[in-house]
Amino acid sequence: MSSVHSILRLGVDVGGTNTDAVLLDLSEGSRRGQVLASAKHLTTADVTLGIQNAIESVLTQTQNKSNIQALCIGTTHFVNALVERDPRRLDRVAVIRLCGPFTHGTPPFVGFPHELRDLLEGPHFLLSGGLQIDGSEIASVVVAQVESACDEINRQGIHAVVVSSVFAPIDFEIQQEETVAAIVRKRIQGMDVVCSKDVAAIGLLERENASILNAALLRYAKKTVIGFEKAAQALELKCSVFITSNDGTLLSCAQAARLPIRTFSSGPTNSMRGAAFLAALESGISKQSALVVDIGGTTTDIGMLLPSGFPRQAAAHHEFCGVLLNFSMPHVTSIGLGGGSIVREDPVTHKVTVGPNSVGHRITSESLVFGGSTLTATDVVVAAGRASNIGDESLVSGIGQSIIEGAQSAIKKMLQNYLDAMKTSSQDIPVYLVGGGSILAPDVLAGISRVHRFPHFDVANAVGAAIAQISGIIDSFEDTSTRTIVQVRADVEARAIARAIASGADPHRVAIVESEVIPIAYTTGRCRFYVKAAGDWSGVTSPSWPEVGDTLRVEASTGETACRPQMVASAAASAAVAPVMHTASDILEYEPRIKRREWLLSEVDLEWIADGCYVLGCGGGGSPLHTFLELRELVRSGETVRVIDFSSVTSNGLVGWGGSMGSPEVSSERLLGSESIAKPEALCGLEIGGANGMINMILGSTKYANIPCLDGDFMGRAYPTWHQTTANVYDVSGTGAKMLPSTMSSGDGNVMIMTKAKRDIDVDASLRAACVEMGTHVGLASRPLKADYVDNAMIKNTVSLSWRIGRAIALARKQSSLSRIGSILVDAVGGSNSARVLFMGKITDVGRRLYKGHTIGEVIITALTVDDDIDDDDPDRPMERFTGTLTIPFKNENLYAEHTADDAITTMVATVPDLISVLDAQNGSALGTPQYKYGLRVLVLGITAAPQWTGSERGITLGGPSAFGFTHIPYKPLGKYTQPRSVIEEYARNS
Repeated sequence: MSSVHSILRLGVDVGGTNTDAVLLDLSEGSRRGQVLASAKHLTTADVTLGIQNAIESVLTQTQNKSNIQALCIGTTHFVNALVERDPRRLDRVAVIRLCGPFTHGTPPFVGFPHELRDLLEGPHFLLSGGLQIDGSEIASVVVAQVESACDEINRQGIHAVVVSSVFAPIDFEIQQEETVAAIVRKRIQGMDVVCSKDVAAIGLLERENASILNAALLRYAKKTVIGFEKAAQALELKCSVFITSNDGTLLSCAQAARLPIRTFSSGPTNSMRGAAFLAALESGISKQSALVVDIGGTTTDIGMLLPSGFPRQAAAHHEFCGVLLNFSMPHVTSIGLGGGSIVREDPVTHKVTVGPNSVGHRITSESLVFGGSTLTATDVVVAAGRASNIGDESLVSGIGQSIIEGAQSAIKKMLQNYLDAMKTSSQDIPVYLVGGGSILAPDVLAGISRVHRFPHFDVANAVGAAIAQISGIIDSFEDTSTRTIVQVRADVEARAIARAIASGADPHRVAIVESEVIPIAYTTGRCRFYVKAAGDWSGVTSPSWPEVGDTLRVEASTGETACRPQMVASAAASAAVAPVMHTASDILEYEPRIKRREWLLSEVDLEWIADGCYVLGCGGGGSPLHTFLELRELVRSGETVRVIDFSSVTSNGLVGWGGSMGSPEVSSERLLGSESIAKPEALCGLEIGGANGMINMILGSTKYANIPCLDGDFMGRAYPTWHQTTANVYDVSGTGAKMLPSTMSSGDGNVMIMTKAKRDIDVDASLRAACVEMGTHVGLASRPLKADYVDNAMIKNTVSLSWRIGRAIALARKQSSLSRIGSILVDAVGGSNSARVLFMGKITDVGRRLYKGHTIGEVIITALTVDDDIDDDDPDRPMERFTGTLTIPFKNENLYAEHTADDAITTMVATVPDLISVLDAQNGSALGTPQYKYGLRVLVLGITAAPQWTGSERGITLGGPSAFGFTHIPYKPLGKYTQPRSVIEEYARNS
C-alpha cells in the first residue's frame, strides 16, 4: 500500500508527571496499529506548552505530515481549573430551574463545598415548568418569569447560565429547557447557556451540579481549544483536532468548547482504551473483559475493560471536588502504589508496608537506585533482579531479603484486593499492565487468569487517545405498555446509532457498545433505557458548533478570561460556617446544643443523623442525602430544627406522623414539594431508616410549621409497606383504624384522602396505586395520634440512636480505625448484649428484580481469607474472623441473614424485625440494596429490634419473617434490646 493512502493519527495524553504522544498507523491491513513514533515529555505548568513539546518530538520522527488524519488530545486543562479553584479560569453561573412547586428546599449550589460555592454561585431562579415521570408538564414555562430572571442576570454581569428542568432528559416533545435557552439568548446577547439535559442524565441536583461546573468553564474552554487549533497550525498540521472524552470517544473542538466537563477523567479512559487496542494486536487475544492496571510514579489506576473495548462506567453518582455528579465517568479505583512509593519496615513487628507516600517525580534523585536515600518500590524491584536496566543495581544490593519479600508480598496483596473489588464475578479474568511503573506488578495474581504486558505499554494512554471513536448516546424513559421491551430497545439502539453517525461516525463501523434497560419502581409500562453506540471517525469533519464563531474567537484569543464581576454571596453561602470536624478530638469534644429540653440541630448533628438513618434503613428507605441537603440549607439560612423527648409532650397532646411514598427514580428528580398536614403539637417519624427518618424535620422547621420533632419513630428501622408500623401493631382492630384517615398530596395540587379499609394491608396497596397516578412520589400523613397511644407505640430515642451511629462512623474515619468500625458501632447502639457484627467479607454474588414496586433479591457474602483481609489489623486488638458465607435476601430492606459454614451446615443468625445492615467496610458508609455489587468488602451489623415489635404475636406477624412469606422461619431474638440513650438527657446538663 502506498504511503499516500496511509491513515495516521496523532494521540496525546496529559498525565500528572508526563505528557505522552504517539503517531499511530490506522491503515487497513497488516500495518494497522503500528506505533510509528512516540515521545514522553514532562507535563508543564502551561499544559498547552507540554502538549506542543510532545507533538514536536513525534513529528521530528516522521517524514510526511500530510497523512496525519487527526490530532486527538487528552487534556487536564479543565479539571485543573476546578481543582485549583482558579478564578481567572472560572465564571460565576446563574441557574434557571424549571420546577413548579417542587425542589424549592434544595436550591442550586446546595451541595457545593463553601469555597467552590463562593467562587461560582450566581443568582438562581425557581420558575414555572418541569415534567412528571410520564412526560406530562408539572407546569408550563411562563415567558415573563424567564425574561424577568434574564434582566437580573444581566444586571449582575453574569456570563453563563444553566437551564435545568425537572425530568429534562425525557423531554423530547415539549422541550422546556430549549425554549428557555432561546429566550435567554434573545434577551441577553452573547450569553453562554447550558441545558442540563445536554450534560448528564436522570437525577436533578447531580445533573444541575454537572451543568454548573460545565458552564463555569465555558469561556476558558473556548480559549483553550482555540489554543490547540493554533498550536496545530504552528506545527503545520492541517488535520482536524479532537479532544478525548471520559467515555473513550472524541469531541470536536467545538463540542469540547461546549461540554468541557466531558473531558474529566479522560486519562484513565485513554489508558484502558489503549490497552484494549494493544491487546487486540496480539494474536490469540480475543475481545474479552479484562482489568487494566496503570501504574505510575505515585498512584495506580485500576479499571474494568468491557468486551466492547470501552471502560465500565462508574455508579450513577460520584463526587468531584466535593460536588456530587452523575454524568458518564469510567469506574476507576486509585490506590497509593507507584514506582516512587516509599517502603517502610516497622521496627517492632517487622511488618513491611508500601506507600501511600511517594517521592513521585523526584524518584531519579531520591530513590536508592539513583543515589538517593529513600527506599522505594522501584528499589525493591531492582534488588529482586526484576529490572536490571534501571539505575545502578549495586546501590540496592544491601537491601535485606526480608524487606524485599515483605514489600513484594505487600504489593501483591494490595493489587489482589483491589483487582478483586473491581471484578463483577468470581471468574478469573486477565490483567493488562500499562504505565511505566508496571514493573512492580508480579507475573501471577490470585483471581487473574494471566498478566499481560504489551509492546508500547508505557504510552498506552496516548494510544488510547489516538484510537478514540465517535459516539451517540440515548438515555431516556420509554413507553413499554404497547410494545415489548425488546422492540423498544431496538428502536432506542437505532436512534443511538443514528446519533453517532450524525456526529461523524463511519456508518459501516458503528456498533452498540452499551445497552441497558432499567425498570422503574412502582411504575408499570415505562422503563429507562441507556444505550451508547460508537464507531471509528469517518474522516469527514462534522459541522462546527454555531456558537464558536468569529466574535468569540476574538474574545477568547485576547488572553485570560475577562475580569469576574464582583461576588454577591447568597444568604445561605454567607451564613456562619458550622464547626469542622478535622480530628477525632473535635468529634469527641463536640456537644449538641440543648436549650430548655429542646435539641437545636446543627449541620454536624444533621450529617451524623443522616449517616445513622441510612444504617438503620437496613438496605432500604432510600438515601437521606437530598433531605439532609435541604435541612442543612435551612440551618445555614438561620432557620431552627428542634427535637424533643416524649416527656415534653402534654398528656392530651396530638402527634402528627407521616412521610413520603414513591419511586426513588422520581424522588431523585422531582425533589420535595409543599406536602403538608394540619399543625399538631409534635411530629413523629414514620420510619427512622432512610430518607423518611429526617423528612418531618423539614416540615417542623421554623421556616414552615415550627413544630418540634419527637426523638422517636414508628418502625425503629425501615420497612417496605405503610402498615408495617408499630402504630399499627398496637391497633388490634386489624382495619388500619390508627392509620386512617390518611391524606396524600402530590405537591402540585392533587390531594387524596382514604377514610376506611377492610384490612390494614389494603391501606398500603390502595395508597400505592394512587401514588402512581399522582406522579409516583407523594407526601403522606396519617391521622394524628393521642399522646398516651404514642407513648406505647413509639420506639423512643431513635433520632439519638441515628446521631450516635453517625458520630461513631465519623470517629472511626478520623481515628483511621475502620477495621474497628464493627465494634465501635456495637458500642454506639447499646453494647454486645443488643447488637453484634454478624459477618465480614466480600460480596460474591447479588441478584435483584422488580416486583410490584419493590426491589427483591439476595446478596451472598463470602468470608475473607487472611491474604484477602483489609491491611490495617491491630495485633493488640485482632478483628473477629469469619468463615463460610452469609446469604441475605431482601425486599427493599434486608430480611434475614443465614450463615453457611465450610462444612455446608446452615445457621439462621438474624431475621426481621431485628435490624440487618450492610456497611462498606472500607469507609463505614451504609449500603442500600441497589448499591450491592460484586467485590465490595462489607460488614454486616445486627441490632435487636424494639419490644414494640417483639413483645407481641401481632408485632411478629406484621414485622417478622412470615410477613414476607418465610413462614418456615421462626423469629429468634438476636439479643436483648437496649433503649438508646437520649442525646437531650445526656447533654441537657451542660446547657
